Amino acid sequence: MESKTIAITVDGKTIEVDPDRNLIEACAGAGARIPSLCYMKDISSNASCGVCVIEVEGAKALVRSCVQKPSPGMKIRTASPRVLNARRMAVELLLANHPADCLSCIRSGSCELRTLAETLGVRAAHYPKLKKFAQPDTSSDGLVRDDSKCILCGRCVAVCAETQSVHAIAFSGRGARTRVTTFMDKGLANSPCVQCGQCSVVCPTAAIAEKDQSQEVMAALGASGITMVVQTAPAIRASLGEALGMAPGSLVTGKMVAALRRLGFSKVFDTQFTADLTIMEEGTELINRIQGGGTLPMITSCSPGWINFIETFYPSLLGHLSTCKSPQQMFGAVAKTYYAEKSGIDPASMRVVSIMPCTAKKGETKRKDMDSAWQWWAEKAKKETAVMGEEKGGEKARAGSRYQDVDWALTTRELARMIRLSGIDMASLPEEEFDSPLGASTGAATIFGTTGGVMEAALRTVYEILEGKPLPQTDFTPVRGLKGIKTAEVPVAGMNVRVAVAHGLKNARVILDEMAAGKSSYHFIEVMSCPGGCIGGGGQPVLPDMDKKLARNSSLYAEDLRLPSRKSHQNPEVKALYEGFLGKPAGHLSHELLHTGYAARKY
Repeated sequence: MESKTIAITVDGKTIEVDPDRNLIEACAGAGARIPSLCYMKDISSNASCGVCVIEVEGAKALVRSCVQKPSPGMKIRTASPRVLNARRMAVELLLANHPADCLSCIRSGSCELRTLAETLGVRAAHYPKLKKFAQPDTSSDGLVRDDSKCILCGRCVAVCAETQSVHAIAFSGRGARTRVTTFMDKGLANSPCVQCGQCSVVCPTAAIAEKDQSQEVMAALGASGITMVVQTAPAIRASLGEALGMAPGSLVTGKMVAALRRLGFSKVFDTQFTADLTIMEEGTELINRIQGGGTLPMITSCSPGWINFIETFYPSLLGHLSTCKSPQQMFGAVAKTYYAEKSGIDPASMRVVSIMPCTAKKGETKRKDMDSAWQWWAEKAKKETAVMGEEKGGEKARAGSRYQDVDWALTTRELARMIRLSGIDMASLPEEEFDSPLGASTGAATIFGTTGGVMEAALRTVYEILEGKPLPQTDFTPVRGLKGIKTAEVPVAGMNVRVAVAHGLKNARVILDEMAAGKSSYHFIEVMSCPGGCIGGGGQPVLPDMDKKLARNSSLYAEDLRLPSRKSHQNPEVKALYEGFLGKPAGHLSHELLHTGYAARKY
């Protein structure tokens, strides 16, 4: 077959390149790394930052390599004096209207603008500040938008529109008045924003970042009379090391547990415990819907950004959602009822902190029905008072003032900041185990952290419940990988169960449009709001390229293989929870504590 490459010369080195790739990628083949503050691979570029300029022989002006494609015989210089001077000027112009608060900025140490300024030797801005900015937008539960730090790169706008199809933010104004904002400048809380946080992951500065609650948690860790309980999501063990300077995909489960204990948490538990619990509830719900003629397809409900999306854009399809709470919220409910009662801890003095890969988890903690533990204790107090009288109603104090099941949800980035602040060298810590009884989990729970993982975990359990025999093969590979939409048919108990997996909300929209048009034939659908699932969550280490996502992905599947049990219904602590407290999956108490409802979202 005839080669489709062409020859170009980059800094004196002749290489063969794909003519359909832009020059910023083509030059990388010659070992030339061209900086950029706006370019993202596979996302449209507006060539706004002016940093990626290169010199092309014969061209009168410098060329922006992020939008220019190569042509045969092209001769390029990527770091000539003319190029470097132009890059310095571009960065100086950006710094002219940028606040000089680098030392206290949330992105200190990971700011692309600051790193590039240092690389180019820019020590001061020689241009006067011309812009005045409004106060930061703090209306969202999960994100903060700070106009003063925006360099108008357009990454957030592109990701919100092209990857997530949400269109919550856009460019407004012209010339010097151009800015990124919401419709009518109403703030993120009054926009279609679903709090997925993908904008914060790609932002080169701190113009959009997670709403940092780490200082609140640090203060609570130092307070007396409070039992601080922490849970860690599956994806954190494959990304926290990266946030602390270790190789992408480093599996740091035991060291993470040790670090959390050194931060002062009373108990360190695993959200994977309630991921297994979720499968028991969700799997039972799926079986009941299939056998009882319930609403199909049933769609997973553990991604809060996804829940915000369907409540905003497709409220007519809410009946298809599983009623199961997410593992984060199930954990809070179980911790403040079952564990509190078992351990003799007053739930009113317990604080549950979750470490999540997701900015939308912050808002999820405040949703309606996410105070089911308080409701359970209040109902128990009412019953006890009716039997024993007002003075002897011992559970009344445990109900106390209303409290949420989960008190704080921190991102991977926030936990990394806490560890650095406390001077903990996590890499040198010994491996430690999670606490019992909410620390046991299976491999099925581990793969919750990647796209297709919830589906695979559910199929492992549903198959064995319906068939009454072990799976011939534990792995369901058709639902794995980073393809945007994956489909499969799984023969179970005499029927072909048709499933689909989508990650990234643009892909979810394709599935939902099929459903709305009456063209969906699936029984079960998994949706994750973020590309790659939780490994690519909005609270993960910034700028996750495909290689980093694949490394995190591989680590989770390796952990799944390593664990002695790989099916959620084999978790002994989950079995004990049902036997000693909940009764049975999808039973009365399970519905009180572990299930929820949904409503159309207005903004």
